[in-house]
Amino acid sequence: MTGNDRIRIVIADDQELIRAGFTMVINSQPDMQVVGQASNGAQAVELVERLRPDIVLMDVRMPGMDGLTATGRITACAHGNGEGTRHTRVIILTTFDLDEYVMSAINAGASGFLLKDTDPETLLASIRTVHQGNAIIAPTATKRLIEKMMEGTLASPGAPASDDGYVDPELATLTEREREVLVEIAHGLSNQEIADRLFISLPTVKTHVAHILQKINARDRVQAVVFAYENHLV
Repeated sequence: MTGNDRIRIVIADDQELIRAGFTMVINSQPDMQVVGQASNGAQAVELVERLRPDIVLMDVRMPGMDGLTATGRITACAHGNGEGTRHTRVIILTTFDLDEYVMSAINAGASGFLLKDTDPETLLASIRTVHQGNAIIAPTATKRLIEKMMEGTLASPGAPASDDGYVDPELATLTEREREVLVEIAHGLSNQEIADRLFISLPTVKTHVAHILQKINARDRVQAVVFAYENHLV
């Protein structure tokens, strides 16, 4: 595999040991390469502008420009790229005590989030998933995160969660099977896990997911999770 074929990654974290650990894991893979490291958001933005990586692993709390601001600037630039250029996607690195920042990161255009203590296999699989144009969300953090959002402690990117019984009209456009798939997405299952649980093929799951995102006007799986919780499907 040539350098041009590898997934090019920038790591942004103010802790050198974390950057070194992630770099070692990532560079052990034949299809990945860490092309830059940043200790704050401003450095991350500069590296992305200069190197055009595929993925940024972005910490939230960093000195100077934080990860949320940097994510917004990076995704805004990505949306403005012309054809043939790399579109950089951001994966937020978080911990349980940073739940309140995650929805802001999603609204800023992040393709999902992982816990910093995630195992290497999950980290690598998540990078590949996001590189393929999908989004990821840490299953162990999903329930607590969305529960806090529903309690009103977090801002939602969609229609407000309804204490008054409001339901998004898009929900009525989903078929029964699409609702089942959406519930499994909200539980944090991968496409293959959904296929296994519902006894359907992987291509069928992918088709359902594409239809769901289109019908509920969700950018990615992360927003689909929010939609499911807002409409009390989970």
